[in-house]
Amino acid sequence: SSCKQAVCTSYIDRYKHTYFKSAQPQNTIIRNNDVHTIQTTIATMSSNKKLTVSLLDYGAGNVRSVRNAILANGYEIIDISSPEQIAEAECIIFPGVGSYGTAMKILNEKQYAEPLKAYLAQNRPYLGICLGMQTLFESSDETPGTSGLGVIPGHITKFDDAKMAVPHIGWNGRIAHQNSPLFRYVNASDCVYFVHSFYAPVETTPQDWILTTTQYEGQSFVSSVQKGNIAACQFHPEKSGQTGLNILKGFLEAVECGALEKSSSFLKNEEISQDETQLVKRIVVALDVRSNDAGDLVVTKGDQYDVREADENNVKGRGGVRNLGKPVSLAARYYTEGADEIAFLNITSFRQGVLDDMPMLQVLEEASKNIFVPLTVGGGIRSYTCDSTGEAYSALTVASRYFRAGADKVSIGSDAVYAAEAYYQNSNSNSNNTNNISSIEEISTHYGAQAVVISIDPQRVYTNEPSHPVHKVVPLSKGKGPNGEPYCWYQCTVKGGREKRDICAVRVAVACEKLGAGEIMLNCIDMDGQCQGYDHELMKAVSEAVTIPVIASSGAGKPVHFTDVFRETGVQAALAAGMFHRKEVEIDEVKKHMLEAGVPARLS
Repeated sequence: SSCKQAVCTSYIDRYKHTYFKSAQPQNTIIRNNDVHTIQTTIATMSSNKKLTVSLLDYGAGNVRSVRNAILANGYEIIDISSPEQIAEAECIIFPGVGSYGTAMKILNEKQYAEPLKAYLAQNRPYLGICLGMQTLFESSDETPGTSGLGVIPGHITKFDDAKMAVPHIGWNGRIAHQNSPLFRYVNASDCVYFVHSFYAPVETTPQDWILTTTQYEGQSFVSSVQKGNIAACQFHPEKSGQTGLNILKGFLEAVECGALEKSSSFLKNEEISQDETQLVKRIVVALDVRSNDAGDLVVTKGDQYDVREADENNVKGRGGVRNLGKPVSLAARYYTEGADEIAFLNITSFRQGVLDDMPMLQVLEEASKNIFVPLTVGGGIRSYTCDSTGEAYSALTVASRYFRAGADKVSIGSDAVYAAEAYYQNSNSNSNNTNNISSIEEISTHYGAQAVVISIDPQRVYTNEPSHPVHKVVPLSKGKGPNGEPYCWYQCTVKGGREKRDICAVRVAVACEKLGAGEIMLNCIDMDGQCQGYDHELMKAVSEAVTIPVIASSGAGKPVHFTDVFRETGVQAALAAGMFHRKEVEIDEVKKHMLEAGVPARLS
């Protein structure tokens, strides 16, 4: 194929005087400008059957996106379903998602671990992703006492949450320590997407394995490894947009050409193109999805959580559901325009179980076919009993179905507030009740904290008192309450803002972090749909109280609103919806404004 010819020609040009492993009975030596030999080699390879990728899916997390990314590059896939298939594989991709202990437990239970060790010992083509890299090491702080595959000497450790927000979530760079065909089609400055709490230290990882390193809040870590035909990356190429697709392309083409191990060479210190990387601030686009009066799934947008238009008498909230477009097509548009993440928020799913909500699952499945940035889904993530059958489903079962449909993270709303209330109740009573495990604990134990986002919907309660025995009270920096109150606290709501609870947003965030959440999506009912900017007092109060990343939400209407919230609070991402749906502001316009103000951003 022309694709094969292009990559093989490039490798031959770059690595003259080395052996090029072709499909011929013996290796062909490429010297100088031996055009005849080059053409013969390419012609022989072009006539061969295309590489088939063996996908090691052990049943955890969103593997659909990896599958779609491989298919997007034109390769066929075989799913490994028995230990014997590992030895027969041409090339294995292991997209590990979840926790270290769970991954190794399942690999051992399915009797995959030993055949995989044997495969790797033979230096056969392998690409591990995220946990698929970490399990190559001997052990991890995430699950003490659990042995990894032990291919790479060393131990995986956890980021220090006293120094940085953990998990490390978002787009960051790479510092190259070796040349590799994995990065043949990408620029050195291209960002890739990370989401992890644990890392391989540079100091204790064998230098001949280190392919790239990355920095997060001053901490250097190994972001990819390669030795011979074995490669792995801490970042997610399947979630890194076109850059990630090109990394997969480079790897797979090199495997086809037999050039993966031939082409890697170490860089001297003076050849390393950069000495630091930086985590950029993320722009998240939210799509509030619900059924309209005709039963069709549409993207809508609320005004202080009211998604209905005014009726013919101009009575607010009495007309039809505000329709701003179809979910899949809108999401595809935002991916093309440079959204760093996309969130589907199913704002009616609390009325039914997610396993019965086939249209929403189909939206995820279709969106993940062509969208290669992280997808979060929220709405109805909880344990429930089906009214018609009486069958009970756990929150883990519900989340697993979303992950299999294409979600990378699940957002928990009302159930998180209830879990926080129970957390404090148990703490106050000194109870060690482990019978009622929260949905947060259940999902994060299996999939990792990075898979669980907590969506908090608070509303201001104005007060003249500067403090409260329980609630976190903050001073108002802009204006005062309706009766001149100089302070407020943020009361949490459930059921889409319809029911108030006697607990503040800060206490919910703190409790949910303790229970195992990895990120906070922080909304504000007062600011929703107002286009006056984010509630900075709320963002500061919560981001200062937790060590996990916070996403600012509700109120954006101009590019400056994003820049301001990043410069004045500790949030790592900012979410918007209506201004993008109505095309009042473009994503690129927001990012350029951020960059001009010195706020790091990723330009697509």
